[in-house]
Amino acid sequence: MNEEIPSELHRAGLKLSTVKKRAVAFVIDELLLSALLMIMLWDAFRSLTTFDEMIALTNAYVLEYMVIKIIYQTIFVYQYGATIGKIVMKIRVIEIRHLTTPIFLSAFNRSVFRIISEMIFYMGFIWAFYNPARQTWHDKTARTVVVDA
Repeated sequence: MNEEIPSELHRAGLKLSTVKKRAVAFVIDELLLSALLMIMLWDAFRSLTTFDEMIALTNAYVLEYMVIKIIYQTIFVYQYGATIGKIVMKIRVIEIRHLTTPIFLSAFNRSVFRIISEMIFYMGFIWAFYNPARQTWHDKTARTVVVDA
């Protein structure tokens, strides 16, 4: 199936996004979400005096941060087929079967498994380097690919 995906995309006039573009989009999204967390916790951060206190505060909000990431990824991929980072990099997520923007359940599935990939030392992301369709674990479970917009 993986070998068929690039040829199907070629027939539809679509091109797989590079891993480099996806990595830059990932960094942009992470910076945006980290800035959002910093804004939300600004009053608490201002009162801290040591780096260890800052680490402890951010660790106290890991679960909330994961929920924010899932909501962000799900909504943007469902609504636009791309997060802000992907929009900046001019790439988008599509479902393999219909070559359209993912439905809500696919976007949600992709978001949850993206977090799982991150928790397992980013192994799901590294998988894309060795996959002919450049699919990560979260792409495989949601049956999506990332293409140039």
